[in-house]
Amino acid sequence: MNDRHILSSFDQALDQLRQDLFHMASVTTQNLNDAVRGLIERDTDLCNQVIAEDEQVDQYEKKIDATGIAILTRFTPLAQDLRRVVSTMKASSNLERISDQAVNIARRAKRILQSLDLPETRMIEPIHAQAMALLKDSVQAFSVEDVPLATSLKARDKELDHQQNEFIIRLTKRMEEDTSRLKDYIDLVFIARFLERAGDHSVNIGEDAVYAGVARDIRHEH
Repeated sequence: MNDRHILSSFDQALDQLRQDLFHMASVTTQNLNDAVRGLIERDTDLCNQVIAEDEQVDQYEKKIDATGIAILTRFTPLAQDLRRVVSTMKASSNLERISDQAVNIARRAKRILQSLDLPETRMIEPIHAQAMALLKDSVQAFSVEDVPLATSLKARDKELDHQQNEFIIRLTKRMEEDTSRLKDYIDLVFIARFLERAGDHSVNIGEDAVYAGVARDIRHEH
């Protein structure tokens, strides 16, 4: 009876840990989406909301770390249970960094919105769409330990890298043609880079999913 009680408590703790992660993922996903929406729709309030919501993500990361450490010290889980706890804490760190990238985008967007409409902001949309798809699929892969989906993320991130490079080439040409909006173009370049970094962190979450599910480390596989 005592063993069953201990097991039940561990299961509850692990379930709470994962629930907190997925709540954190929901806020992070919203932040990344809203940061670019704020830019495209010229909505400064939306950009400010992203910056404010990042505090909630930070608090989730702290809570997940504290819960994870408490689980490790109290229950000393083994094998897959141990991997799930550690991977959840690592995924939390990557989600926090993605939210930081969303804040960076929101701040650059606010600077751009101080000037007249910049048609080139629409060029960021395919990069945004690819980064959002990577993030959503990484969370989905982690939630059900979907190894094929998780391992597909790295190749898709290469496409995101390619989109970013093409965007920078096109925008550099615009800088040469129109120096009056140079600062705005540079901010757009940074926004593309922030989205690319969000994609990198999504790949990391996918790697955590594979490690949790099948104890395979794919971080440096080609």
